[in-house]
Amino acid sequence: MSECCHDALGCRPEELCRALAIHTRKITDSCRDKDCIEDLRVYLTRESQTVLDAAGAAKVRSAELIHTSVDVSPVAFHPNHYAIDLTFFYKILADAAVSPCRPAAICGLALFSKRAVLCGENSGARIFRSDAPGNTGGNLPTAVVEILDPMVLGSRVCPVQVCEPCSLTIPVDVQAVFGDDLVLGGDKQRLFVTLGQFSVIRLERPAQIIVPIVDYALPTKECCSDPGGCAEDPCALFERVPFPSEAFTPTGCDRAGEC
Repeated sequence: MSECCHDALGCRPEELCRALAIHTRKITDSCRDKDCIEDLRVYLTRESQTVLDAAGAAKVRSAELIHTSVDVSPVAFHPNHYAIDLTFFYKILADAAVSPCRPAAICGLALFSKRAVLCGENSGARIFRSDAPGNTGGNLPTAVVEILDPMVLGSRVCPVQVCEPCSLTIPVDVQAVFGDDLVLGGDKQRLFVTLGQFSVIRLERPAQIIVPIVDYALPTKECCSDPGGCAEDPCALFERVPFPSEAFTPTGCDRAGEC
């Protein structure tokens, strides 16, 4: 029998002295995206729509991502691949030019939907968990989306030429952010915004793996009740500062690349 190996990074799995089986999530596939979303309609609150109808122009000030709807479904005739359907909900803040000296703040909701197809592997096991009551034991991979708040690239106001009926499903928690009904029709002018958005999408599946143990992680920082940090002895802090040897070394044109 071979001797135990203490180098967790350099030894073979069968030679490990200490190993631990853990349950984690394996990333089966991932992608990143850079979307330029042009002319998204902004569904204004009732009060904001009244202001915009009387305004000459408006400029979007900021956009905040407040909710993302994620749905995963198998792709027909393409084994091990899954479609991730995403809907992003943005809170839009804008300034309407009601008078030359005093713009009025308005707000509303913008939506953007997209789809990504990734490999999620295949699993015949149905997963049940004691901490998820009512779980029917599905075996779909889990979709994870990481998104930055969008960049506002432009905006414009257009008069309504043809009023088409609009059917929009808005989650209750998104509607609650505005505290007022959103106008879906009957408006005279509409606000449109162009956004730039960065996102990372991945599919994950549960996995059991064996990892080498170097040591158990214990915190080294002491608990402190002061948000600004605990008071520390100035001399003890200075002792940890490395000696600035380079500051005592003369420099001149004889050194390479500096003439």
